Amino acid sequence: MAQASVSTSIGQDFGDHFAGSLAMHERSRQVIPGGITHDGRYLKPFPISISHAQGAHKWDIDGNRLIDYVMGHGSLLFGHNDPDILAAIRAQLPRGTHYGAGHEGEVRWAEEVNRLVPSAEQVKFTGSGTEATLLAIRVARSFTNRSTVVKLEGHFHGWHDYLLKGERPPFESTTSPGIPRDVMATIAVVPSDDLGMLEERLAQGDVAALILEPSGGSWAMIPFIEGYLQAARDLATKYDAVLIFDEVITGFRWAPGGAQERYGVIPDMTTMAKIIAGGMPGGAVAGKRQIMEMLAFKDEPGWNTNRKVRHQGTYNASPVIAAAGTTCLQKAADPDVQRYCDDLAARLRSGFNGAIGERGVPGYAWGESSVFHLKLGESAPNQTGGDLRVPQGVSAEALKTSSQGPLNARLHLGMLLEGVDLFNSGGMTSVAHTMDDIDQTVDAFGRVLERMSDEGAFDA
Repeated sequence: MAQASVSTSIGQDFGDHFAGSLAMHERSRQVIPGGITHDGRYLKPFPISISHAQGAHKWDIDGNRLIDYVMGHGSLLFGHNDPDILAAIRAQLPRGTHYGAGHEGEVRWAEEVNRLVPSAEQVKFTGSGTEATLLAIRVARSFTNRSTVVKLEGHFHGWHDYLLKGERPPFESTTSPGIPRDVMATIAVVPSDDLGMLEERLAQGDVAALILEPSGGSWAMIPFIEGYLQAARDLATKYDAVLIFDEVITGFRWAPGGAQERYGVIPDMTTMAKIIAGGMPGGAVAGKRQIMEMLAFKDEPGWNTNRKVRHQGTYNASPVIAAAGTTCLQKAADPDVQRYCDDLAARLRSGFNGAIGERGVPGYAWGESSVFHLKLGESAPNQTGGDLRVPQGVSAEALKTSSQGPLNARLHLGMLLEGVDLFNSGGMTSVAHTMDDIDQTVDAFGRVLERMSDEGAFDA
């Protein structure tokens, strides 16, 4: 893609370059609140609108081709329109999209989950990741006859009332618009780097479940301290709390069996979405049979009325989604898939840090597995110009808000002008990405940094 003229600012060029998206946004605002259907797509001065996608690329309505690192918010491990997944969807469509009854497809899908995920003895499907975490904590509460759920600062578990608390700074806030205080009071939030505080809260004896992202908060944005996962496993066992891994993003991406396979720490329950459904809308809760039986009907007197956890959902494991999910998981079972995506992301992180160092601007890239995050305006003390997993000396609050601020906002616009779409100043790789895509992205990043410097973005 040709470089935009340096005689105008990044913001000015963005408005001209994506004029069609601006018009679509104005149209959208008339019928959709704020003009967006997901808060993560908020972008000033306006978000882009896409017309089609293929592989690792997508095209906006102005015809601009973009290297895509949003990857369906992490759901597209095999890129857009993977031919095998598309074939499975096409084969199912004429057979029916909704039976209102059980079918073999859901059984085969569940069998694939059980085969791959170490903690999965039984599986219950949901319509999304948010539904999965909501169901998981409901099951844990019923299983333990306790009410409190513990979560970690900065960890994201969907948008339902229970688990938004402590997701964004200030982590200590006990309010969120539209959520009753009484609901928020059932959730206890502890720092993600303080095992002492975690044990102190678990020891009170009222905790039904500890839920966390096994990558660290917000898909490795806030990395764990060494040994945290195993220590959390041990503490949950000690205090009879159900340990829930939210693997909505890490599931089948960190390894065929998710982060729990990669790290060798097995939870009691696992929530999943995104990749599990092959990029289609769907999720799941899996776990130990003893716990998952809280969802089963039984002939025991009083069980179905007083103990069984209720769970409906019109589109749970509908035939088309089950077909896509089964095919996707069969492909994801090959560990070379995750290794390839990991290698691409490591090359990106190293390339970004190298570009930052060469140009002498403050910033760093970090992450693990097949994800990356970017922060401009500050430096990490342990940054060496290569790959970086844990930015040392940076607070959880600073890491969680790393994608915010004028520098990262300008970076996002500049990268779009260069033909690269980031996901909240980060992103994820897929099998569809190539080394050439990675190198083009690093080159584009360098040009954007230079343009930002020319515009005085990094001036004190």
